[in-house]
Amino acid sequence: MMTRTRSAYVGSLALLILLFLLPRVGSAQEAKKFYTLQESVAEAISNSWDIRQIEQRIYQAEYLKKQARADFLPRLGMTYTALYSDEPEAFPVPGGAAGPFVTSKDYYEWQGTLTQPIFTGFSLLSSYELAKLGIDQAQIQLEQAGLELALRVKEGYFDILGADKTVEVGQKDVEARESAYKVASSFYKVGMIPINELLQAEVELANSKQALVRAEIAARTARAAFNTILARPVNEPFDIQDILTYKPSGGDYESFVKEALANRPEIRAVENRLLQADQQIRLAKSKYYPEIAFNYDYIKDGDSFDVSGFPGDEDTGRWEATAVATWTFWQWGKTYYSMKEQESAKKELFQAKWALDDQIRLEVKEAMLALEREEKNIPTTQKAVEQGEENLRVSSERYKAQVTTITEVLDAQTRLSQARLNYYRALYDHNLARARLEKAIGTY
Repeated sequence: MMTRTRSAYVGSLALLILLFLLPRVGSAQEAKKFYTLQESVAEAISNSWDIRQIEQRIYQAEYLKKQARADFLPRLGMTYTALYSDEPEAFPVPGGAAGPFVTSKDYYEWQGTLTQPIFTGFSLLSSYELAKLGIDQAQIQLEQAGLELALRVKEGYFDILGADKTVEVGQKDVEARESAYKVASSFYKVGMIPINELLQAEVELANSKQALVRAEIAARTARAAFNTILARPVNEPFDIQDILTYKPSGGDYESFVKEALANRPEIRAVENRLLQADQQIRLAKSKYYPEIAFNYDYIKDGDSFDVSGFPGDEDTGRWEATAVATWTFWQWGKTYYSMKEQESAKKELFQAKWALDDQIRLEVKEAMLALEREEKNIPTTQKAVEQGEENLRVSSERYKAQVTTITEVLDAQTRLSQARLNYYRALYDHNLARARLEKAIGTY
């Protein structure tokens, strides 16, 4: 009776522990994330450290614009002077009729200054426009980084699919070679085949297992690399959606080129730099003009540190308003050569833009040809798989009837495995070629 009670107690305790663990197991399974291709791109852009860096550059450019805007506004400043001498000095008394007033050895002065630039030869305006264009440039860099990251994600995504299919094909290859080895072993035991056929089957089986191990490691490596692209822990488990369909390519070369020249951030980056070059030229030309500023100063002095005046004249406060024009009109051609330097830099940008146009046209053409090539390969490789399966079936039947050797069966299996790999490679390469075409025309 006690044994039954103890057994019931242990059983109840085990059930409670199991019920306690079940939610944890379920949550662990739910934690394994599933990605589609577009979800992968979205998460990579959301998590990317490179994207975060460029966002900081946008903030920096905005702060530069605010600095440039502050240069238009009046500036306030002050100076405080303390003078000590071993002999008494004569200092003018503001508003006094008696001329200089001889005071003690100490002299103190406080001066507050307001300075408002009136005209700077357009240098302030050019600096402000350059700062605004700097924000645009950083935003273009952000867009370009997003395009490049999206392509990296897609490459990693299809690397995983290809690696998984290599494992799948490898597993089927091992199973088929194990089956061939068992048949050869049975034939050898009854003396129907020589030892070298059995050894050949055994060697091919060992090679197939080694290839499967390499494929499994490659698949794990591809997943680790994909996690890194998405800024996830390198060992974090996940699944992705397989893509076993393909869409025939559409569109013509000229329409793709037109779209690329309108969308590619590299084109807009050069155009933005051309606008910056215009401002740099105007900034260099600003040295041809005088600079005009308005100054307002309020001054107090005295023989004590609190600048409360001199004995006999307590009111020492006074103000001065001045307009100052400064013009450096001869620097041995420095301003001229500075302007010519910026004009040459602008011409260089035009050359870069034309070269970029040619490069983009070539990228679009290469992507279209790659897409066309893989599209044509898919039906061919698919047919090769069907033929390979039939060839293996016939070879296996012939071997069982002992009208051929094990070599024919092993060769048929090798050709079938290669045909399967070629089919999956063509399928994924077609999707990857489409991704590269999208990147070439500036979309993802």
